[in-house]
Amino acid sequence: MKKKFVPLAIISSLGPVILITVIGLALFAFVFGTGSGFITDIFKFNDSDQSRMAVINGIDMESIDFLEKVERLQQNNQSSRSSMQAMNSVWDSELRKLVMQSEYNKLGISVESEMSIDFLKNNLSGIQDFQNENGEFDSSKLVQFIQNLEEVYPETLDLQGSQVDYKSWLEFEKNIGNLGLEETYNKIVAAGVNTTIFEGKQDYFNSNNVVDFKYVKIPFNNIDDSEIEVTNSEVNNYLNENKSSFSDDPLRDLIFVKFDEKPSESDESFARMTFNDLLEGSNGFKKTKDIRGFLDINSEIPFFDSYVFKSSLPPSISNEILNLKNGEVYGPYDENGFVKATKMIDSKFLPENAKVRHILIPYLGSRDSGTDVSQTKEEAKKTADSVLNILKRNRKKFQSLLNLSFDKASIANGGEYEFSYLDGFAPEFRDFSFENRVGSIDVVETVFGYHIIEILSQGRKQKAVKVGNLAVKIETSEQTKNNLYNEVSSFEIEVSEDSFREYSKERGYRVNPSNNIKQFDENIATLGSQREIVKWAFDEETNKGDIKRFNLQSGGYVLVMLTSINDNGMMSYEKSSSSIIPKLKDKKKAEKIIEKINSSNLDEIASQNNINVQTALSVNLNNPVISGVGNEPSVVGYAMGIDKEVTSSAIIGNSGVFYIFVTDRRKASSLDNYQNMINIKNSLRSSLVRSKVFDALKDKADIEDFRFKFY
Repeated sequence: MKKKFVPLAIISSLGPVILITVIGLALFAFVFGTGSGFITDIFKFNDSDQSRMAVINGIDMESIDFLEKVERLQQNNQSSRSSMQAMNSVWDSELRKLVMQSEYNKLGISVESEMSIDFLKNNLSGIQDFQNENGEFDSSKLVQFIQNLEEVYPETLDLQGSQVDYKSWLEFEKNIGNLGLEETYNKIVAAGVNTTIFEGKQDYFNSNNVVDFKYVKIPFNNIDDSEIEVTNSEVNNYLNENKSSFSDDPLRDLIFVKFDEKPSESDESFARMTFNDLLEGSNGFKKTKDIRGFLDINSEIPFFDSYVFKSSLPPSISNEILNLKNGEVYGPYDENGFVKATKMIDSKFLPENAKVRHILIPYLGSRDSGTDVSQTKEEAKKTADSVLNILKRNRKKFQSLLNLSFDKASIANGGEYEFSYLDGFAPEFRDFSFENRVGSIDVVETVFGYHIIEILSQGRKQKAVKVGNLAVKIETSEQTKNNLYNEVSSFEIEVSEDSFREYSKERGYRVNPSNNIKQFDENIATLGSQREIVKWAFDEETNKGDIKRFNLQSGGYVLVMLTSINDNGMMSYEKSSSSIIPKLKDKKKAEKIIEKINSSNLDEIASQNNINVQTALSVNLNNPVISGVGNEPSVVGYAMGIDKEVTSSAIIGNSGVFYIFVTDRRKASSLDNYQNMINIKNSLRSSLVRSKVFDALKDKADIEDFRFKFY
């Protein structure tokens, strides 16, 4: 079993506020532990840029340390993270650390040792290993634990079920200090965003001054999109006027043709001929009595020695297989790239599921018995038989005998398991549970020892079958692979930037686009993980119109052409237009709607547009939501400012054109003080400091990113 590092054990015991911050600051220290043995001499570069992964506000992010953390993260997460996912995760953590560090340096913020001790105490007081007999934090126990860690290093010690070494502990202490620094920094920033008396007063009246009004809303979609034309120049003008809203990372667009490596007709014919010989031969699949032995030698799918229900059979032929007699064969048929035939071995009716309870008596050498078990196999059998005899006389004694069981997982549930036939239980355990009647009880031997099993209930019975499957894979031959290589190579030689699409069409190849690729993307639609293509697209020597062939991990090739290079930090027209065009269309629709209105009477306006007059009640500026419509700050703001019982001019809202008629306006009474509103607003601003300050600092940080040299 893989060793866990201390963060998960410690973090789980922390309070919610500290928890979030600790995770952000300390997680990697725990996960990565020691730094030895992961990075080889290949990463010991002489070039200064290659020794650094990045420079953040003048502070180096060391490449060796970064690479080690990425590799360690991947190893701890096994296959759950790709290399790029792990890299991005480490990047986010390290970037935050250095951005914040540069701010601490500017302000001269540091954490005194006493403050660090207090943070340690606050975060570790819930750990039982550091508590005295009264449940209080005992610093001497913490000191002793750290000393023991140092003495046994590089070995680990157990801490509340997790393993921790001395180096990871030092990293934890360091990050507790970082926690103190960030807390101190946040307090400084929060002190500068306190709410004034005027703001508190204004917020009170914005929440409590309310207005009632009638309104007509003419939705934008009353005008069909086909009536509105938005030109490219209009989109580009909008984009230029709102550059800050459409900034983006450097982007690349490309097109590609995918050449799949798949069997040819001759490959398929060869596979079918081979299969037919195995099926129909003098001692072939149809005639053999030794089905297991035959399949072990000749089938590319292993023999499955168990019964299966209809749900486990291929849906299109499940009924045909269920209706086979013993010894009969169904096939040939195709399934998932195989030519197959299925032979009936046996059938019976079995319950869908079973509920049992058991007591496990292990013996020395049985699986998972551990060092606590010393009795021999013979002694364990005698014990199991004795328990069985007691239970046969009185089933009510089961619970009192449950303490004899070594199956700790089931003891908490009264020794009970409820499972289906194919849930992976030991075959002997499963067979007894499903092939005997409810109420049956007996001793059953498995690799885990002797089980005293009682069947409590069973589900509905249905037909189950044991079958053998002869399978021959339809594989791509070397000749077919060579032919594909020659085809791709020929196309690559002939094609150019100007002819890529035309030649592809002539040859029947499908051209696939992939747009807005970012520098550290990993996946390309329909191709999956293709980091090499992304690296090539962003290489400074790759130009627009360049074409290159790449191998596919699944077999085959992809021919790629770079069609667009966007390094100006702005979204491409294609990407930005998807959000700009609807806005411009709504603006033009609003103009058309307003042109058609020739009345200042709300009822007449409603009638002309086949809609009803609606009413909005008790609407305020702090929550400018109109019931049934949604957020409409422009409309509500207008309602707060116009005279009563006067129809407004046209108001362009978020969802349509509005005309309103204010019926009532109620102002809130003044208060002696507005401290409660001030306190609420201060609390909200303090929370925003925690969540927003890093993003703001990152946006203005001087970041030199060299990751492209490594990934």
